[in-house]
Amino acid sequence: MPATSILFGVLLIVLGLGGYFGTGTSSPTALIPAGFGAVLVLLGAVAWKDNLRKHAMHAASMVAVVGFIGAAIMAFPKLPTLLSTGEVIRADGTNATIAVIAQLIMAGLCLVFLALCVNSFISARRRRKAQTVEGASPTR
Repeated sequence: MPATSILFGVLLIVLGLGGYFGTGTSSPTALIPAGFGAVLVLLGAVAWKDNLRKHAMHAASMVAVVGFIGAAIMAFPKLPTLLSTGEVIRADGTNATIAVIAQLIMAGLCLVFLALCVNSFISARRRRKAQTVEGASPTR
């Protein structure tokens, strides 16, 4: 899972930097995915140490939860407008289509990463339980 955390972190960093430099608007809020990605990369690096893996990956999953909720709260209310008209216009008249798409991508990446974390946690628990059952002495 450390490599997965680093991969999703890099994807979020690319999303944030792409939104910041690629759109020409240079809004600081476009860097939010990059911030979440940097934290995931850091936690993935920490998780390479066996004794810190459990804590780092649980922290990474919490970062994914916060990232998903934050991005979803911002993007989902605008999704019907995006789907029906193909663009989202802010109250001040500026186009927010790229920002909403970036928020949707961030929400999707965080949700997929969270699902992979939960699956990994369940698998680890099952492995530990199986090892405990195999290693236990029979009672009479």
